[in-house]
Amino acid sequence: MGIRELFYPLEPPLQNSSNPRDEEPSEDLKKVLQWQDERMKRRLGGMYRSEVLHLSQLVNDNLKSPIRLSSIVVEGADHTRDSFLRFLARPHLAKEHETLEDVLHTGRYLSHLLQKTDVYSHVEARIEGARDLLAGLNDVDLVFRTKERGRIFLKTSTELGNNEGSASMTARLRNVFGGAEMLDANVSFGTKTRRAFTASLSAPLTSDLDTGLLLTGYGLQRDWTNFASCMEEQVGGKAAIKRGTPDVGAHELAYEGVVRHIGNLAPTASMAMRQSAGQSTKSAVSYTYSFDNRDDRISATRGLYAKFLGEFAGVGGGDARFLKTEAEAQASRRITDHISLAIASKTGLLYGLGDRPPLFPDKFRLGGPLSIRSFKASGMGPRDGPDHLGGDFYWSTGLSVITDIPRRPQWPVKLHGWVNAGRLDGLQLDSQSPRTPIQRASAPSLVSQLQASFARPAVSVGLGLVYRFDPVRIELNFGVPLVASESDATRKGLQVGMGLEFL
Repeated sequence: MGIRELFYPLEPPLQNSSNPRDEEPSEDLKKVLQWQDERMKRRLGGMYRSEVLHLSQLVNDNLKSPIRLSSIVVEGADHTRDSFLRFLARPHLAKEHETLEDVLHTGRYLSHLLQKTDVYSHVEARIEGARDLLAGLNDVDLVFRTKERGRIFLKTSTELGNNEGSASMTARLRNVFGGAEMLDANVSFGTKTRRAFTASLSAPLTSDLDTGLLLTGYGLQRDWTNFASCMEEQVGGKAAIKRGTPDVGAHELAYEGVVRHIGNLAPTASMAMRQSAGQSTKSAVSYTYSFDNRDDRISATRGLYAKFLGEFAGVGGGDARFLKTEAEAQASRRITDHISLAIASKTGLLYGLGDRPPLFPDKFRLGGPLSIRSFKASGMGPRDGPDHLGGDFYWSTGLSVITDIPRRPQWPVKLHGWVNAGRLDGLQLDSQSPRTPIQRASAPSLVSQLQASFARPAVSVGLGLVYRFDPVRIELNFGVPLVASESDATRKGLQVGMGLEFL
């Protein structure tokens, strides 16, 4: 029913007074009501923006007004210790807050800090008059109204990553002792890591929450029969101090103690693998630095990534005595709107100390769809019969070109072309072998062995598809090994890779 059917036609001087630019409907009642509702929303929106502008102007005009921060109050923190909240707020109460601007900056920073603890799902900051009866006229309180997250979290999942499938159960307890501590426990069963358990407790050490303590206990059983005719079991613990974030640079100083056991040998195990069987212990300190400003960890199109690891084993005893260093870097850049280029390199050196060579669990391994493609997983380097024993020095580098599928740039599947090169070698050290003075004199130096490794790379090329399946990346490649050592196990043709980190 139209407007004209509801009301008598307007006669002069009662003409329609609506403004044509308002585009008011003239007949349909439903459209008129909708128009009025939208007009009211626009008017309220304009009033809101006007009030916000007025309030912003008022605040800006009074930023230098004399105001003193009397106290900081956090409401809704039922399971958080008062001592921890004072620990966060004390550095800011000790500062001189003489203007409104100082108080506003403090409120913004503390709001960010409370959210950074991962204890609260909602944080709202307000400035109120001081509650202290002895407070002055210009004294104010910063009041934070918060809502805590659930303390207990449980999750079961199946996961694919780093060429391994697993089923796991995770439990998390937030704010364990009321100081933003986090307790995580995980139990998993998989194809390569047959079973594993991990329990870790993290806690902040500094009031800016940039430095934290991480205590971890773990145990696992890994199946190495696809390349080394054995299985490995580990039980250990780790204590680490972490500072910073990857986007500005993260540091970790850690101590780790672990007991390893190599066993369940296959009947076809080589003599070298049988000599490596048994139990060993490692007591080591390590330092790790990482930097990552890539736009995406899985399929980066721009940014840099760098990581360095230094480890010294033999602190306070243990069978393992070595120095280990690893470094890796990756640079990504978009060439056109549909094509990106990535260059990655990794290297590592394991230097045994004393008269014993490094043990099998500490060796480097190379090869497979996540490192040197078109080679079998961990199938490069020194070999004894069917068993790949790992190496003391490796290097690898890769060049990848990723492009959108023509006419389908929105698809998560991309085309991928790559060239990989690298090598894994064992080292002969004077202190370990050979023994006689004549043999030591003829033994190659460490520098000459490293130069020889760079001079004889294994090389592979290929094409394939890349699919981003959060949180992992899946590759289906057809590759061809162009150069390989006699001990390397190659894989010509199709190869599937699933994981988080690719060369």
